Amino acid sequence: MTDSPLVLAVPSKGRLQENASAFFSRAGLKLVQKAGAREYRGTLAGLPGVEVRYLSASEIAGQLASGAAHLGVTGEDLIREMLPDPGASVELLTPLGFGHASVVVAVPQAWIDVRAMSDLDEVASEMRLRQGRRMRIATKYVNLTRRFFAEAGIADYRIVESLGATEGAPAAGSAEIIVDITTTGTTLAANALKILDDGVMLRSEANLVASLKAPWGETARAALRTVLGRIAAEERARTSREVRAGLPESGEIDLATIAGLHEAELPYGAPRGANGEIVMRCPVDAVFDLSDALVQAGARSVTVRRIDYAFAAENPLAERLLARL
Repeated sequence: MTDSPLVLAVPSKGRLQENASAFFSRAGLKLVQKAGAREYRGTLAGLPGVEVRYLSASEIAGQLASGAAHLGVTGEDLIREMLPDPGASVELLTPLGFGHASVVVAVPQAWIDVRAMSDLDEVASEMRLRQGRRMRIATKYVNLTRRFFAEAGIADYRIVESLGATEGAPAAGSAEIIVDITTTGTTLAANALKILDDGVMLRSEANLVASLKAPWGETARAALRTVLGRIAAEERARTSREVRAGLPESGEIDLATIAGLHEAELPYGAPRGANGEIVMRCPVDAVFDLSDALVQAGARSVTVRRIDYAFAAENPLAERLLARL
């Protein structure tokens, strides 16, 4: 197997690039772009064995599918549109919390009796009967549209591939309805369109995606474990808090029961003897209930701290991917 560096593909511009850079920086993985913004290669600061490539979101999806990149940041909508069988060529490792948007079916607001996908079947039949042609759908998401309409049992339509502003197609007379991606729906409303009640095809966001087709040599695998280990450590820290409590003089406190009730853990084991200090870690939303329980059980004091990083021997993201390679 080729022992090449791990190739990480990230968005080359705009908010997606900014958010991707911030995501990796939070995990101690600073993106360093070579020779300024015009150079589309880079590295991760202090981490050998990684090559960063700056590409468009659609190019990233293509490179992951072909195996030209090992890891990439791109939208789930592009993965599911561009790859006929995503599960055979890529693994969606984790959503990243940005780039939220929905792929939707939208129709003219003037169609007051059309509210759901089932109504479109009747529209298509009437159009065929009265106008002698099929209902036209303008979209850039050809494959997603075909799958979604097939699941809804609608077959009498024609796709008009959109090269520009899809939302303008009905007003221009080039299509009756559209399938497009939207964040707020404001642009659709401005073009006198409405989303069908059951017309959300996919709720998408940026994902960290791994290629199953890339050459995963030892260098790439080692870099993968480091990258995913840091990402997991940052997420584990961000979603939890460290809770410290002084044991009562008797030293008697049922830590196992308290921990179990509040999804907490004792990362360093149980303390020994009276007047000791316990260190627990729990989800953010369990902090107050856990603190109350410790005080009621006799703890002399309880303090709560944020965590910068929480590393662990287990690396679930890496283990899940490596099991598929």
